Amino acid sequence: MSLSTVEERVRAELGVRLFTVLAWIPERRALRRVHSSHPAQYPVGGEKTVEVAAGWLERCITAREPYFGPDKAAVRAIFADHELIESLGCGSIINVPVVDGGRTLGVLNILDAEGAYDEDSVRKAGLLAPLAVPALKEDQ
Repeated sequence: MSLSTVEERVRAELGVRLFTVLAWIPERRALRRVHSSHPAQYPVGGEKTVEVAAGWLERCITAREPYFGPDKAAVRAIFADHELIESLGCGSIINVPVVDGGRTLGVLNILDAEGAYDEDSVRKAGLLAPLAVPALKEDQ
């Protein structure tokens, strides 16, 4: 399944204003953007290393647990690019690890207006994450 199709499913089932997919590069402890709904602001190929709080990497990449930021304060606390995120009308975020065979391949980043998501949204996002496995395995 292509990452564009994954985006369509997320859009249909959760709603989304900004959707990106980051591939995990363990040898560099970096995340490389491989899909973006907003390529002008978040171009494919861009990399992140220490742009997010240390606890985020531990949670999403190492522990393979989703991060849920329900409001602008939660987004500001974790992401250095929170001003750009807010300028796109986003104030709520779900980051879901994409895991295959116990190995983290990447992360789905699902953003919408403040208050758009709840714990049920996080659960649904977790069910959609495996759809990205084939595309992320192909990208490696």
